[in-house]
Amino acid sequence: MKTKTHKPNKVSIITLGCSKNTVDSEVLQSQLTGGRVHSVHEDTADADTIIINTCGFIDNAKQESIDTILQFAEEKKAGNIENLIVTGCLSERYKEDLSPEIPEVDKWYGTFELPQLLNHLGVDYKKELLGERKSSVSRHYAYMKISEGCDRPCSFCAIPLMRGKHVSKSIDELVAEAKGLVRDGIKEIMLIAQDSTYYGIDLYGERRLHELMDRLSDIEGLEWLRLHYAYPSKFPFEVLPIINSKPNICKYLDIPIQHASDRILTSMNRAVTRSEIEETLNKLRSRIPEIAIRTSVMVGFPGETEEDFLQLKDFVAEQKLEHLGCFSYSQEE
Repeated sequence: MKTKTHKPNKVSIITLGCSKNTVDSEVLQSQLTGGRVHSVHEDTADADTIIINTCGFIDNAKQESIDTILQFAEEKKAGNIENLIVTGCLSERYKEDLSPEIPEVDKWYGTFELPQLLNHLGVDYKKELLGERKSSVSRHYAYMKISEGCDRPCSFCAIPLMRGKHVSKSIDELVAEAKGLVRDGIKEIMLIAQDSTYYGIDLYGERRLHELMDRLSDIEGLEWLRLHYAYPSKFPFEVLPIINSKPNICKYLDIPIQHASDRILTSMNRAVTRSEIEETLNKLRSRIPEIAIRTSVMVGFPGETEEDFLQLKDFVAEQKLEHLGCFSYSQEE
């Protein structure tokens, strides 16, 4: 056992997984430091408390999360840390299974249990601190989560199990959060969600992504605004005039299609056909000729044939997309 030289109440947050998790960790950090009970540092070497924000989305991410938990479980057994807390998607989905197997973890918290986590550490949750969040990825850009959860029934995805139904943040709340980030020196904000095109339906009874982007683009000092994770089904085309008319909105769109075979799209429960995807991409390019389009596709989905794969390959060749991510299917129970 090494001799401890750390100060009391020193916390280190380890963030695994996607940009949505990054935002969650930044919110957690702002709550901890705003409570004036804890100091939060990147270095884990002399921390009293380690908080691991896990990912439970695909096999590789699950394994990385478990390996990280086990690594710090050994640190706790060696007496190098006092508290080990696990939160995030893996904990939301598997804490009942994992907690008996890894008793070194003091507490397991799911994705909706931030107030309980803070309470365990002697901190009261303060909603007013959300606008004071600091970016942990850069001094110049930040992610901003416009909604939580997803109502889509994609057969390969467990996000609704881990993150719940779609819940939008209000426009006023997001504008206040963005202004706080800009005051802190942020020049670019990237809008993220499990499904950004669904934004506003639950709050306003209609899609309000265009209004949100319009309001955000008017924030003084915000130089770039970028939209990610736009579902191809029922795309809200009313955002296109806003993107075209505002010089600080990037002519860029992340729109994951997953596949181009109608048979596989149906099996995936994507609620969209290849022709509808092509129509959407054609509209995007005709209305914003300089737009850069990024997409992601999945190969190896159960039942995919060589013919299905070749249809996807041909689609990618035809569309000449600016950015492409290709992922292999990850088995879900």
